[in-house]
Amino acid sequence: RLASPRMFKKFLLLSLPLLLAGCASTAFTNLTPTRQARNGENLYPVEVQLNSRQQTMRWHTIKPFVQVNGELLPMRPTLLMKNRWEGLIPVPAGTTKMSYRYKFDYEYTTFGPVGAGSALSPKYELKVLDVK
Repeated sequence: RLASPRMFKKFLLLSLPLLLAGCASTAFTNLTPTRQARNGENLYPVEVQLNSRQQTMRWHTIKPFVQVNGELLPMRPTLLMKNRWEGLIPVPAGTTKMSYRYKFDYEYTTFGPVGAGSALSPKYELKVLDVK
């Protein structure tokens, strides 16, 4: 026996969020070592890889940032790589730990005007070691 139209609508409403989440999943791979030796410039390199199954994402519109203490610092593409970006984060002298996360703003194709999207990574922590 076929499901009633009412049950079918209920099934669609309950499964729609799962379908949408599966289509637009985004994964971050933090390529930055968790520990780095202190340097005289107090700037430390970070690198991230972005993977997305969102087929409508316009990759050429991605604007990557690393967020440190609420401030968004721009990142640049890693040479010869399509989905990797690198940047520098400041860690003041005397500070041994710094939390940061990545943020990507991008456009995506819709049935109407272009949409604007954003993806935010989990928080990561960099430990700066005083080497003597």
